[in-house]
Amino acid sequence: MMKSDHQITESVEQTPFVDTHEHLIEESLRLSGALDQWLPCDDWAYLFGEYVANDLAVAGMPDADLRKFHGRDLSSETKYRLVAPYWDRIRHSGYALALRHTLRGLYGVDDLTAESLPHIAEKYRETVQPGFYGAILRRANIESCQVNSVQRIFMESEQPVLLAQDLNIRDFMRCSPADFARVKAETGKQPTTLEEWLDVIDFYFASYGPKAVAVKCAIAYSRALDFAPVAKAHAARLFLHHIGTRSHSLGSEDLKALQDFLFRYCVSKAGEYGLPVKLHTGYLAGGGKMELSRIRDNAADLCRLLQDFPEVQFVLMHIGYPYQEEFIALAKHYPNAAIDMCWAWIINPAASVRFLKEFLMAVPANKIFTFGGDHVAVEPVYGHAVIARQGIARALSELVAEGWIACEETPDLIERIMRGNALSFFPNRQREHAVVQPQLASSR
Repeated sequence: MMKSDHQITESVEQTPFVDTHEHLIEESLRLSGALDQWLPCDDWAYLFGEYVANDLAVAGMPDADLRKFHGRDLSSETKYRLVAPYWDRIRHSGYALALRHTLRGLYGVDDLTAESLPHIAEKYRETVQPGFYGAILRRANIESCQVNSVQRIFMESEQPVLLAQDLNIRDFMRCSPADFARVKAETGKQPTTLEEWLDVIDFYFASYGPKAVAVKCAIAYSRALDFAPVAKAHAARLFLHHIGTRSHSLGSEDLKALQDFLFRYCVSKAGEYGLPVKLHTGYLAGGGKMELSRIRDNAADLCRLLQDFPEVQFVLMHIGYPYQEEFIALAKHYPNAAIDMCWAWIINPAASVRFLKEFLMAVPANKIFTFGGDHVAVEPVYGHAVIARQGIARALSELVAEGWIACEETPDLIERIMRGNALSFFPNRQREHAVVQPQLASSR
């Protein structure tokens, strides 16, 4: 290793991350061990419950076996026998590599084997103790996380300084029965007109906008990101039909128009509250359902939105993989477009190294955030952070070796892309807020 490589690696290791994207459930739910859709089992198999499970399925593990593996009925040994043949097929993928780093860093074993299994099972149980979220994040040298809650539209976290929160706007615009049910469960309201639905949106922004660090929308899982302007009167008629029939039978074009109006309304509200808008782009989690023809157009579809809302800052997530070069172009051209490398490091570590190098050669360095684990469980965040640090160090070392940047420039650059950008870009919510209880009343 060259002297410059060592200096860069040491600097990257010592610099804390500001983690700009997780889905961590509240620590109290993990500690309770209660059966929940976000805690289907409470043993070492839970660590395989997110992205590693996607690779296991793609590698051939039957769905029925995967469900048993993530259930609560099988012994630890039986679970191992189910997963072992497929684990060997994926162990070098980014998802599995991150989990192996977690096993090594938190449990002291190099890999999942029949011999290491009892120790892994025991260390899992020993680790899940009060305060373990903070303990794991400190070991990963992560100073704070931004969480897009899977439990609520906005989570009033028990640890708001450690786990800052996004406001999830997808539930306001997707208009599925589940979205209406969630709003009713949280507010008691069951809107029947567009005005009443906008009152609900206003209520959430008034209640949680002063506490949120951003708004987040992952509607790219179900539709394109081409949000066109739509007249309010037209949207009102569409909403009335959508709700009035109770069958949610709007055609695809009409549903898109309604969603377009609601999304743009939410973006305007985000602008009022000074909140950046985080958008899922690129690769989709899961398996067997991604339409690349739609994913390929994400960057192009966003151009009008960036033009129409120049005062709103947009965070384009996951580098748009596998079409990341287009997102470098967006960030270079549009002042209100920044890129988040969250999740990307484990989707494809090698591609992420290339992306970071190319980004830093093309785009102002204040327009990138280099880490977000994108996990529901806290333990895999550790291994993901290890891979991200390795990738950042490799990208910068290669840029130095190739003569593009000087070694003495790297400490400031590392500080900027690992934490400084996030600290200056996102609202500072690490303070106590007065409890706000606005009324559900229209102000439009």
